[in-house]
Amino acid sequence: MTQSETKGWCPGALHPMMSGDGLVVRIRPRLGRLTAAQVLAICDAADAFGSGIIELTSRANVQLRGVTPASHPGLVDRLQQYDLIDDNAEHEARNNIIVTPYWQLGDDTFRIATELRRRLGELPELPTKFGFAVDAGEVPLLATASADVRVERNVAGDLIVRCDGAECGDRVTVDTAVGKIFAYCRWFVETGGASEKRMKRHIDRFGPPSIAAPLQSSSAPPVPELGASPIGAVYGAAFGRFTGKALARLMTESAAVALRTTPWRRFVLEGAKAIEGDDFITDPSDPIQFVDACPGAPHCASATVETHSLAYALAGVVSERVHVSGCAKGCARSAEAPITLVGRDGKFDIVRNGRASDVPDVSGLDPADVTSWLGAH
Repeated sequence: MTQSETKGWCPGALHPMMSGDGLVVRIRPRLGRLTAAQVLAICDAADAFGSGIIELTSRANVQLRGVTPASHPGLVDRLQQYDLIDDNAEHEARNNIIVTPYWQLGDDTFRIATELRRRLGELPELPTKFGFAVDAGEVPLLATASADVRVERNVAGDLIVRCDGAECGDRVTVDTAVGKIFAYCRWFVETGGASEKRMKRHIDRFGPPSIAAPLQSSSAPPVPELGASPIGAVYGAAFGRFTGKALARLMTESAAVALRTTPWRRFVLEGAKAIEGDDFITDPSDPIQFVDACPGAPHCASATVETHSLAYALAGVVSERVHVSGCAKGCARSAEAPITLVGRDGKFDIVRNGRASDVPDVSGLDPADVTSWLGAH
C-alpha cells in the first residue's frame, strides 16, 4: 500500500498547516469552552480570512480552512482580540488537553485541567501529538478519545491517573493528580517513549510503568446522545464540518451563552434548547452520524479520492460503522472501524475491523463499485 505522509505535528493558530485548500488553522478552546462572543468571532473570521468552513476535530478542537498566507496575520490578530489563542506557538502546541464536556466551575475536572494547563511548561519534551484527557466526572466519557495520559474514575469511583493502553492506574486526589501526570510523562520519556510517539504503543511494547497500582478503570459508556443534556442541547455535524454562517445562525436563534466542544464531532450549546434545522444533526437515528470521513480530495493534498459523496451514499445502506479515509493516515478516525475505506491512487482499498493504515482485505475498487461490493460481501 502506498503510504501517505503523516505529519509529525498538529496545526495550531500560530503554527498552521498547509493543505490542499489552503492553511488549516486550529483553535484549542480552553477547557473545551467558547463563549458566545468567541463563537461568533470565529464564525465571522471563517468568512473574512478563510473559506467559511469550520471543522470540529477528534481532539475537541475547532479549525478553520482555506486561510491563505496573506490572510493569516489578520486572522491571528482577530483571534487574539477574543483571547482565543496562546501567547506563543510552543505553549499552544503543548495544550493538548481534552476535558469531559459536562464539567462545572470548581469541580474536579475544572480544577485538575486548570492546574495542568497552568503548568504545561513544566512537562518534559514530549512528542507533539502527545495529549491528556481530564475526565473526572461521575462516569468517564472520554475512554475512546485520543489521549496518552488519562484522569478518570475507576469502577469504585476513585479518582485515578492512567496511561493510555494500561488497564490500571494510580489512585490520586485533586491536589496530587497533576503531579502523577508528570510522573507518567517523565517515565515515558526516560524509557524511550519518544521513539514510539504515543503512550499506547509504548505500553504495548514495554508494558505499563511499575508505579501503576491495580485499580481498574471504568468501561467506556456510549457517546452522549443528541438533544437535551445536563447543561444544554447537543448537536452533531456531518463529518464535523459546517459553515460559519450556519453556526452563527444557530448560536443567535438558540440564545446559547457558550459552546462546549467534544471529540465526537458534536458540540453542546450551554443553556439552549434543541432547534430543528438542516445544517446540523439533531435526530439520534440519523445514519450520517455513524459515518466518519475526512475532507478528502481536493481539500487535502494527501488524498487521491473524494470522500464525502461516497460517505453520504453509504449512510443508512451499510449497517456497520464506516470510515471513509482519503489516504492511509486515517485523520477522521484513529480507532478501528468495522469497515474502513482507504483512498489510494484514485481508487479505494477496504479494511475490515481495522484502521486506515492496516493491510487491506481488498484493493483497487473504483469509487462507483464500492457500494455494490459491500452489499455483496
